[in-house]
Amino acid sequence: MEYAHSDAQPAAFYSRTHNDLIGNSSSFNAVLETISAIAARECPVIITGETGVGKEMIARQIHTAGNRSANVFVPVDCTTLTGQLFESQLFGHVRGAFTSAVDSTLGFFRAADKGTIFLDEISEIPLELQAKLLRVLQERRVTPLGSTKSFMVDVRVLCATCKDLQDMVRKGTFRSDLYYRLNVVRLEVPLLRHRREDILPLAEYFLAAQAHFYGESPKAFSKQVKEILLNYAWPGNVRELANAVERAYVLTPDKEIQPAVLPFELIIADSTSYLKDLKDQLPTLDEVKHRVITQTLEYTKGRRIAAARILGIERRQLNRLMEKLNIRAPQSNKDNE
Repeated sequence: MEYAHSDAQPAAFYSRTHNDLIGNSSSFNAVLETISAIAARECPVIITGETGVGKEMIARQIHTAGNRSANVFVPVDCTTLTGQLFESQLFGHVRGAFTSAVDSTLGFFRAADKGTIFLDEISEIPLELQAKLLRVLQERRVTPLGSTKSFMVDVRVLCATCKDLQDMVRKGTFRSDLYYRLNVVRLEVPLLRHRREDILPLAEYFLAAQAHFYGESPKAFSKQVKEILLNYAWPGNVRELANAVERAYVLTPDKEIQPAVLPFELIIADSTSYLKDLKDQLPTLDEVKHRVITQTLEYTKGRRIAAARILGIERRQLNRLMEKLNIRAPQSNKDNE
């Protein structure tokens, strides 16, 4: 069971037929091995990695593979927890505890009883509130805001951060006792650009997931698109890849996805690489724009409205750029498109 999770779209980089995570690289296999070793244990885990690598998906897999899988998984965004709201959302409150407390609430910890709580971006919890969290973790009891009665909680704690908690401890912005209480196992999720052999399997999964979501026939990547996906640095990691594939899918009316429908930053990166190899120097911005616009117009068969929509600009702006850069569009059957 999962808490506050929508099934409208498939979970990121999960297999369509199993709850296995997708990836065959050695670095990702090391993550899977760690998950297998710790899933059935009760120890806290800190999951680290850049934004978009899939830290919550890793936490969900730990929960699913463990002894608590039949119970609830509660994700908590710690960036939203400040002051009075921190205690209320995590530990609950009683009616009348503060002005807007018209009803009593359980709080995330009591809602996660017998299950798993996932504290995402735990580094964002203010220092003055970290002591309250530590006490709950040590005593396994919560006291709702405005109450004198405490309640036992049986919860597995997983947390994640994109920051260096050890460095925060040294700087005095994260409590050392809380860090050592949580840091029983540290699991670092590798960057997508460091496991390139996983890029196309992930992209193929996201593409098939889109077809399944819309109830349509599968689409395929062209050879050039595959090369662009493999050569891009993916600063947004798996999340950026999923979004790029979704954009490409919804903008492609045909069965084969072409480079023109990829996000602009991927096309620019590919154009920069292409022109650098061609001229052994960095291209000018106009050279990059010329290639991107020309490629998009070729894809739309000269239809300027469709090209402008793909490029995310107005038709008039496209016309001005074409005039400035001396670009001729392929002849379109419909002059107004």
